[in-house]
Parts: sequence; C-alpha cells; structure tokens
Amino acid sequence: AVHEIVNQALEKLEEMQVPMPDYALKSAGAAVIQSTTSPSLRTAKAKVFWYSLPVMDYMRSPELILETDNHPGNCWPFPGSQRHMFIKLSMPVIPRAVTMAHVSGTAFHGESISGAPKDFAVYGSKEEHEEQGTFLGQFTFLATRNPSQTFQLKPADLSPVSLAGHVPCGLICHPDREHILYPLGCTVVIQHLDTKKQSFLHGHANNMSCVVVSRDGMDVASGQVTCIGFKADIILWDFPKQELLARLSLHEGKVEGLSVMVWDVSKREAVCGSPASPCSAGNANVVMCSSCRDEMFVTAGNFTIRVWELDTATKKIHPSECYAGQLRRITVCVQMTDDDDDFYLGTTSGDVLKVNTSSKVVTACGPQKKKFSMGVTALLLPKTGGLIVGTGEGTVALCTGSDFQVKKRMRVEGAVTSLTCRGRDNQFFIGTNKGQMYRSAYATFKEELVAVCHTGAVNDIVFPEGHSDLFVTCSTNDIRVWYMPERLERLRITVPNVTCHAVEVTRDGMVIVSAWNDGKIRAFVPAAGEPMYEINNAHNLGVTVVAATSDCKQIISGGGDGQVRIWNTGEKTQKLREVLKEHRGAVSCIKINKNDKEGVTASLDGTCVIWDLVRYVRKQMILDNTLFKCVCYHPGEYQIITSGTDRKIVYWEVLDGSAIREVQGSLSSSINGMDITSDGASFVTGGDDHLVKLWDYKEGTVTHVGVGHSGNITRLKICPANKYIVSVSADGAVLIWK
Repeated sequence: AVHEIVNQALEKLEEMQVPMPDYALKSAGAAVIQSTTSPSLRTAKAKVFWYSLPVMDYMRSPELILETDNHPGNCWPFPGSQRHMFIKLSMPVIPRAVTMAHVSGTAFHGESISGAPKDFAVYGSKEEHEEQGTFLGQFTFLATRNPSQTFQLKPADLSPVSLAGHVPCGLICHPDREHILYPLGCTVVIQHLDTKKQSFLHGHANNMSCVVVSRDGMDVASGQVTCIGFKADIILWDFPKQELLARLSLHEGKVEGLSVMVWDVSKREAVCGSPASPCSAGNANVVMCSSCRDEMFVTAGNFTIRVWELDTATKKIHPSECYAGQLRRITVCVQMTDDDDDFYLGTTSGDVLKVNTSSKVVTACGPQKKKFSMGVTALLLPKTGGLIVGTGEGTVALCTGSDFQVKKRMRVEGAVTSLTCRGRDNQFFIGTNKGQMYRSAYATFKEELVAVCHTGAVNDIVFPEGHSDLFVTCSTNDIRVWYMPERLERLRITVPNVTCHAVEVTRDGMVIVSAWNDGKIRAFVPAAGEPMYEINNAHNLGVTVVAATSDCKQIISGGGDGQVRIWNTGEKTQKLREVLKEHRGAVSCIKINKNDKEGVTASLDGTCVIWDLVRYVRKQMILDNTLFKCVCYHPGEYQIITSGTDRKIVYWEVLDGSAIREVQGSLSSSINGMDITSDGASFVTGGDDHLVKLWDYKEGTVTHVGVGHSGNITRLKICPANKYIVSVSADGAVLIWK
C-alpha cells in the first residue's frame, strides 16, 4: 500500500511538470481575442448583483484556460459540443507542442471528466485578423490517461553538423538502407545517406540515453536522462510519418538497465517488469532482442548474463542465468546472431564472450593472448562472416574463429561507441565518442571520415568577412573551420589541455586570432592551421574575448581580470599598445566600428564602455542591473543593443549612452549571444532557454523562433549573405538555420 501511495505521488508530481516554456499563459502576456471567440455559457441560476439588484446572468470568462489553476469548477463552460477560441500570444513563436490539461479524475467528485472536450484542432496565424490560419494538428485528449497531456507539433527547420557520439549504439542504419539515425542532445536526427537531407524528431525534455529501430523499420524508440526521482520517458515514433506515437513513462532517472520492462507496442502500455539482474550481481548495462522471436531477449552487465522468456499468457518474464565458469566480466555491448543460436558479449576486460542461447553456457572467450586495449565497446556481425570489434582505444578489428583472432584492423579517433551495417551492402558505419562518423567496406577495411563535431561546449563562432560558405568555431582543445554547403570540417587546429574562449578572423582573411584560458593569444594561418605567433601572459585570469581592427594591424583583447588591452601585431613582433582599466569583472564581448576609431566592450560587472580608440579614453559608460553577455553595433553605428542575465534587450544611444528602448528578450533565462544583419533590419539572439529568436530591429518584436538546441546557446552569427544563422551551444552542437 505504501508503494502504491508513493507511485501515485510521483505520478501527480510528474503531471505538474512543464519542461517547455508555456506561451499561452495570462501571466506571460497571452490574451483571448473576445471578438472572435465563441460566447460563454450563460446561466439563469446565477446572477450578477448591483446594490442587491440582479443585473445580468453570470458567466465565466474564457481567459480561465490561460491560467494554471485547473481545480474543479475553474473552467470555461460553453453551450453546445463544439466551439472555438483565439489566443493572442505576447510574441510570435514557432510552436513545438501544445498541452491540454483537465481536472484530475481522482479530484472530481461529481460526474466523470469524459464529458469534457477531448477532440481538438490547433491552427496558427501570423496576423490577428487572418480568416484561415495554418493547420498545425488535430488531437484527442484521452481521459483515462494523465490529466495533463502534451501533443507534439511540427518542429523548426535546422541542420546539425554531426552526432552526439557518447550515446552507446546511438548510430543506427535504418533497414531501408537509405537513412541513418543518431541522437543529438534531446533530438533524434534522421539523415538520408545519399542526399544528406535531414529531418528531426523532437519530444524529449532532456538528453537522450538510447535509441533503437524496429526490425521492419516502421518504429523508432528513444529513451532519455532525467533528474533522480523523476520518470524518464521512452518515446515511440512512427518512422514513415516521423510522428510521435506514444510516450511511455515508468523508468526513473535514466532509461538504461536497472530494471527490465516489457511494453506492448500496439497497445502502448507496459506488460510486465522485473529487476534486470540478481541481487548478487551488479546492474545490467545492455539489452538485445532476439533476431527471430519477440518473446526472447538477452540482458548483460556487471557480472550478470541473462536470457529472458516472455510468457504472453501470464504476462510474466522468466530469466535464466548463463553459466560463465570462473569468468567474471563487465559487459558493455551485445550482438545476437541471425538464427538466435548464439550471442556475443564485449567486456571491459578487452575480450569477447560467445554464449549459446539454448544451453546458456559460455562456449568461447578470446582473444586469449593479447586482449583489446581499453575494453570492447561495440560489436557487429557482418553478413560476410566473422565478428567486427570496436574498442575503447579506437581500434576496429575483424576477428574470426573460436579464438577471435584478428585478421584486419584499422584505427579511428576516439573510443568506438557504435557499429552499424547498411543492410546487406558491403558497407558499415563507425561512431566514436569524439563525435566522429566513419564509413568502411568489409573488403577493404579502410576508414573514411564522413562527419565530425565538437565533443565539448562550443564557445564562439565567426564568419570570415564576405564569406558565407565558411565559418570558424572554437571549443576545448581545438579550433575548427567548417565548409557550409557540405557541412564538413575543413581544418582542425589542436592545442591540447586548454580551452579556446573566443575566435576572430582578420578582415583580409589571413589570420585566425584566438583567446585561451591559459592567458595566451594565439594566431594561426587559416590555410594550413600553422601557428603564426603567440602572446604570452596577455591577461592574468585568461583571455575571454578578442577582436581585430579592419586594417588588420591591431587586435583588442579582454580578460577575466576586466582589463581591455590593445596590441600592435605583425608577423614577427607583437607589442602592447595600451591598457584600458574601467571594468571590474570579466570582459564578455568586444565590438569595433568600421573606421576603427571607436569600440564598445561589455562586462559581467554590469557595465558597457564605449571607447575612443584614437585617444584611448572612455567616451561613455552604460550601467545596468545585469551581467552583460553580448553587445552589437547597429550598421549605422549610432545605436548599440545589449543583453545579458536580466533577459532584456536594450537599445542605447551611442552619442550619450542613454537608453532608447527596452524589450523582453526571454521569459526565463539569460541571453548569451546576439548578432545583427548587415542592413540592420533584423537581429538574432540565443541563450539559456535553448531558443534561437529572430527579431525585427525597428519593431522590437520576434518574427521567428527556432527550437533545436538541448544545451545553453553560447554564441550565434548571421552569415554575411543573410541566408543562414549558425548557432553553437554548451552541448557541443553546431546548428545551421535557414
């Protein structure tokens, strides 16, 4: 009884969670357009009185649905069975999902809630007086399920550069042999192998921990990580339609291997469950379904190997322990043969175990003499025979025989996390924890790099002057140059054990200047990535930002110590020209005007300073109750716009530093990045709310909202041709927006 009470409490707590921003709230500025909304129900039983005289029939306002209170009686009643409502939001958005909430059936003491509205359609309009909006979806609220239900809408258009390689077995070739799937934060990316066209499945509220495709390729399932004590969703997707079919919630913390749950896909419900491993062993790490039967699957993990049978009549699963003799292994990957006779296990000890499915006995173990370094992390059974092994040190080997002798091998960058074959073609793909994706053929067994991405937080992004096809990003240990049309890495500059905070390309395109946390400014040749010069001890607490003048003769740097330093630079000599001491906190952004005579710096101490770069003195200081994260010059250079942790975007006059306009940039989180188009008509922002917002500069209103990032957006830039926006985030993602 106590267990049931706890489960009910957790379910109610989950029902109250809203992981996505709610724009249809009265407190957030949303309002009902009364002139186009259906009338409310009038009742003669209740009257509105004025000086004890009945004046009119009482009726409840439709704006009640814009409030979070859904207790019994706090609803909008209307006559008949079908009505409509128009809601005006506080800002234009591209909706990601719509949530409908009814009163919980357990809290309703009168009639059943089955009489409440359940079938509804959602339309979106850009203008208030549009007669016919854009159809976004039609849904049905199921009264037997949670009182708060979320329905997914079509996501925004974006293109990530590559995959998140840390998810085990996250790279999967679809059975149609035309698509490949992989996780990127809380998004499942589907990419066509030939055309490179990408589509996206949005639905998770946190980073994904696993993804799998059904044998017929019709369904995709993905699991996620969540906070300890809260349920982690499994989402079932329809692959042909690329729509969410069901959200399954029973696991807590992370969808992984602490317990085994069997789900009925057709009914979208749990059939049965059991602890994944015996009390004498550790947790289970992996699960593999039978290749031939739906009633059998295998789990393995810390000193445990189990073969399970599902009894559909009694709705129970029965485990059988596999005998391994004196071998005690921690399993991290598993592969089943096509005939279900055997399955193979990869271990952290660097060997492979072969287990007979019928006898439940380990029949082979190897290699015996020279085991694989850093463990076996991925396995693949090719149709041509043998076993392909991926290891933690980046080795991919073809093994044959009962002793698993290595016949061929190749080396990739990073630990191998995924091995997947392209149907029966003579081709397979390799994914690593460094975000690398490789392609190889069974015959040649030579690696071909297909895609790459950053493995840590991406701190900055910049376009070279006049070039929209190339952009530069920086992260921990490296700087990368990307080619936009093919979304491929063209150059990687590696500096081990340090983090690059900012990067800049000089206007002539001859130098890449970078700021590093070890206090150095490093310059590189863009063509080959060779070092050009280093400025040691540029700032005491690390270099946080850097900018170059248009004549390419000076660079301006900001540091964690709050100082702004101006350097005269050449190929052979770099000399400190001036030190500007006004800020008391780390400098977060530097912008220079076109004639190099003026610049503006933003700092985390709540100040923005406009500098005279000829006399090296302060012209204006802007003070605000915020930590400034970004600043931009309007192309006319008579105004600047700033933003930071106060979530506001403020327009300032350059001449006297006075505030002109203030708009709400985000409802919940800090704004970390900002950029403006070359004509000054629009600007773009991004921050900790994971949203990319495009603004009309004159109106100060949002025209588009992009949903795609699962981590905090650190910086974003508009390409010189104003065709694309590139945003980067703390989860290592690089997203290209049209």
